[in-house]
Amino acid sequence: MRYRSWLYAITAATCLTSGATVATAASLPASNPFAAESTLPYHAPPFNLIKDSDYQPAFEQGMADQSAEIDRIATNPEAATFENTIAAMERSGRLLDRVNETFSGVYSANTNPTLDKVQEIIGPKLSAHQDSIYLNPKLFARVQYLHARQDALGLNAEQKQVLDVYYQAFVHAGAQLSDSDKAKLRDLNTRISKLETLFQQKLLAATKAAALVVSDKAKLAGLDDAAITNAFNAAKDRKLTDKWLLPLQNTTQQPLLSALTNRETRQALFEQSWNRAEKGGENDTRDTIATLAQLRAQKAGLFGYKNYASYVLYDQMAKTPEAVHGFIAKIVPALAAEQKREVAELQNQIDKDSKKGGAAFQLKPWDWSYYADQVRKEKFNFDENQVKPYFELNTVLQDGVFFAANRLYGITFKRRTDIPTYNPDVMVFEVFDKDKSPLGLIYFDYFQRDNKNGGAWMSNFVGQSSLLGTKPVVYNVGNFAKPAEGQPALISFDDVTTMFHEFGHALHGLFASQTYPIVSGTSVARDFVEFPSQFNEHWALDATVLTHYARHYKTGAPMPGNLVSQLKKAATFNQGYKFGEVVSAAELDMDWHSLTAEDPKQDVDTFEKTALSKMGLDTENVPPRYRSSYFLHIWANGYSAGYYAYLWTEMLDDDTFAWFEKNGGLTRQNGQRFRDMILSRGHTQDYGPMFRAFYGKDPDIEPMLASRGLTVKKN
Repeated sequence: MRYRSWLYAITAATCLTSGATVATAASLPASNPFAAESTLPYHAPPFNLIKDSDYQPAFEQGMADQSAEIDRIATNPEAATFENTIAAMERSGRLLDRVNETFSGVYSANTNPTLDKVQEIIGPKLSAHQDSIYLNPKLFARVQYLHARQDALGLNAEQKQVLDVYYQAFVHAGAQLSDSDKAKLRDLNTRISKLETLFQQKLLAATKAAALVVSDKAKLAGLDDAAITNAFNAAKDRKLTDKWLLPLQNTTQQPLLSALTNRETRQALFEQSWNRAEKGGENDTRDTIATLAQLRAQKAGLFGYKNYASYVLYDQMAKTPEAVHGFIAKIVPALAAEQKREVAELQNQIDKDSKKGGAAFQLKPWDWSYYADQVRKEKFNFDENQVKPYFELNTVLQDGVFFAANRLYGITFKRRTDIPTYNPDVMVFEVFDKDKSPLGLIYFDYFQRDNKNGGAWMSNFVGQSSLLGTKPVVYNVGNFAKPAEGQPALISFDDVTTMFHEFGHALHGLFASQTYPIVSGTSVARDFVEFPSQFNEHWALDATVLTHYARHYKTGAPMPGNLVSQLKKAATFNQGYKFGEVVSAAELDMDWHSLTAEDPKQDVDTFEKTALSKMGLDTENVPPRYRSSYFLHIWANGYSAGYYAYLWTEMLDDDTFAWFEKNGGLTRQNGQRFRDMILSRGHTQDYGPMFRAFYGKDPDIEPMLASRGLTVKKN
């Protein structure tokens, strides 16, 4: 999920530094598609008109325009009011919003060398622009004046929250620092922004270059015909003759490892993944991230925080690193015991195979998925390939994801083929509310491309705001294998879960009902933003929903009951790995961002080895989901000291699903309650009270562990 916050969705945010010449609106020619608001439905981006060369001048003009707007607000001779200061800031930067939100979406999902260069140039300028706003003393004086008198201003609840969010944002951005420290902060922010962009570009290139090339088709034994065809076509696309190419996903483990019977190929694929950004040369990311960690710690030190994690968590639901570590500590004992049990189970499977003539060896990470799949087949009579024919992507989307949303919230969908997209694979749907009124647009971009970042995410091309008169235009992006031409897009159940997950984010954006952009929709804390998305995953296995979408792509027959039962039983299988890789990644993130400003620049491999060794988990057999050198979330995508949020919000979503189960499950009444109390609230309330109002008490960890088949020992 790509988090959105004021001002900007990509690397940072910003404009011209103080003293820069302010350009006039006429500087951007009318021929530039960003010069005026889009005339398409919902102000959707006019991708049919946008050229790569349009972005940079629009960014430059957008920053200049907003700088002029901010200057007028800061120097307004009239006394500060909510309207002439806070609301005025919310209205500012419309051109910059248009270009930034569009560029962010395209750059992440469909980049090219021209866009890479735009990002490289604009990222630091945006960072400086943000500093020019938040470090403007006259502007902060007005915000501070209002904040000190907020109880006498006659504000409604949302306005009070918006004022507080602005005040805290200014303080956290350095408004109260001395002039010398502000200068240091500007320099740090610029350097950090450049390194984040550099990391992202290095990683994309490294991941592409590390794809495994196979010269002997026999070494792909175990893969189905579609996967082998995809590998052959991928090699052909790179001008490789009589070869097969296995591209890398962004995660450590690769999906094909569960099927490859050739151990040598498994090891080669795993090692290509594990070492993708540690091969030396121009795509090695280690020096970049070591410097980033050091600079972030120095930035936190300017504010008096002991480390960057403390600096980041000030406005999160968890509040402190100590709370995060305490939360994870409750998970570790049950998880470590499960990992130990699973290692023994998989080693036993290997030993059984060796007695039948197979090779004898000790379990390694590249063996885990393959032997876990064998054990799963034996225990549950379940084979992932048996269920794939029942998961055709478009059927899952319309008869599963859309169906569940309709049952819970009453919303409906209509395919729009008249709205331009940035890639032919992208689908667009218009969304209608329960009363048939227009709600927004959603784009789906599901297939993997070499020029797309790894993983899956959601964000907005247009944010919701009644102040600005805008409705949400959101998008979901994935990285599923694209089928050969003429073949159905059959996906795994993990992919199905990803579709439900990202659509949960989309619902959070679509149901936004705020006046002010800064608190609208998904503009919430990291450890709250994943809550709606992870909650939505539960409906993928709901009996009513599953029956509706899990149909054979050829016959339309529903998935047989015994296969459904096996799928559900298998859902809690292999949690030592699935849960463990996320927990260790979260701890690794927190360790990197617990460095102090006085700590020296770290040797990445040494630091990582030390961090993994002290977690109390089996990180040798269960490596983290992301190694430091390719941990995109924390080095470029805004999840620094925030990857734990996936675990924290899983606790919230499992608590919520437990509430649903106690109160009738998949009903319009329950869906409406969740929409009214959570999905439509944005950041108009503090997160603790918002969650307690729905759940009836503080979150607890037991439903999360139970949903994964784990138990926690109580004192």
